[in-house]
Amino acid sequence: MGCENGSEISEFILLGLSSRPGPQPFLVLLFLPLYVAGVLGNSLMVALITVDPRLHSPMYSLLRSLSLVDVGLLSVTVPQALAHALSGHRAVPFRACLAQFFFFYVFGVSDTLLLAAMALDRYVAICDPLRYPAVMSPRVCRRLVASCLGLAVLHSAFHAGLLLRLTYRGGNRLPHFFCDHQPLLRLSCSPTRVNEAAIFFEGGLVILGPFLFIAASYARIGRAVLQRPASERRRALSTCGSHLTMVALFYGAIVGVYFQPGASYSAPRGAVFSVMYTIVTPAANPFVYSLRNKDVQGALRRLMGRGRFLPEGAGKLLAVTWGSGRPHGLPESPASSSVQRGLETPSGPKHLNQPASRRGSRTRR
Repeated sequence: MGCENGSEISEFILLGLSSRPGPQPFLVLLFLPLYVAGVLGNSLMVALITVDPRLHSPMYSLLRSLSLVDVGLLSVTVPQALAHALSGHRAVPFRACLAQFFFFYVFGVSDTLLLAAMALDRYVAICDPLRYPAVMSPRVCRRLVASCLGLAVLHSAFHAGLLLRLTYRGGNRLPHFFCDHQPLLRLSCSPTRVNEAAIFFEGGLVILGPFLFIAASYARIGRAVLQRPASERRRALSTCGSHLTMVALFYGAIVGVYFQPGASYSAPRGAVFSVMYTIVTPAANPFVYSLRNKDVQGALRRLMGRGRFLPEGAGKLLAVTWGSGRPHGLPESPASSSVQRGLETPSGPKHLNQPASRRGSRTRR
C-alpha cells in the first residue's frame, strides 16, 4: 500500500463492482431501474398514507417513516454510483466520502430500528389487542420514530469519529461503489482493532439487538396465532409473512458484510451483499410489504381518480359494510365496533322499528 513512504491521500477512487477503468454501463442497467422503482414506490407510499385518512393508523405511520428512510438510503449511494458508472470519473474527496458514510449509516440503522418498531406494532395488535390504542397511540409512534433516528445519528457519529483517527497513505482505491466501513478499514495504514471491536460490540448491540427483538416478538405472535381460528390465522399472517421476508433479506445481507473479521473480508462478496441491503431491499419494500395490502390498494385506486376520498366517519361506515375496515392483523377500533353494533341492533324504542301502518293503527286506538 505504500504506507511507510506514501503521502496522505485527499481522495478515494471508488472502483464500483469492477476494477476495470472507464464507464460501467452494466452498472447503470442494474442500478437505474431499481433506483427509479424504489424512489417512486416509497414516495407513493408516503403520499397515500399522508393523504388518505383511512390509513392514519399506527402501522401505516411506521410504514411511512420506513418509506422515507428507504428513499434516503437509496439516494445516498445510487446517484453517485450512476454518475461514476456513466462518466468513468470515480474520485471522491475524503470529506465527501466520510459524509456519505455517516448518512448511509443514519438511514441504514434507522431502517433496522423501524423494522423492530413495526414488529412491536404487530405484537401488540395480535397478542394484546385491547391495549393496542393506548400502547400504539400517535404520540407513542412519534416518539418511537424520533428515538430510532436519534439512536441512528449517535451510532453513525461514533463510527465516523473512529474513522477520523485513522491515517490513509499511498493506496486510495476502494473496491466498492460507495464509502463503506470494511473497505475503508482495509485501506487504512493505522491499526483497526478498536474499529473492529466497536463493530462487533456496539454495532452488534444496535443491529443484532433489534433482530433478536423481532425474533422474540414473532415467536410470541406465532404462539398466539396458533390458538386462533383458521380465518383469523390467515389474516394475521398476511402482513407478518411479508415483514419477515424483508427482515430476512435485510439482516442476512448485513451480517454477511459487517460481522466478520477484517482479515477474512472479501471485497467482491461484500459488494454483492451491499447491493442487496442498499438497493434491492429498499426498492422491493413497498411492493413486497405495503402495496400488497388491500387498504393500500384501495387508497391507490382512489388517488388515481377511480373514486374519491371520503370523510373519516363515512370511510369507517363503508369499511364495516365491506368487511375491510382495518389492516390485516390490527384490532378493531372502538369507533368501528360501535358503528357495527348500531347496524346490527335497533337504535330506538321497539315501536319505532315497526311498519308505519301498525304505528298509525296503534295511535288511532
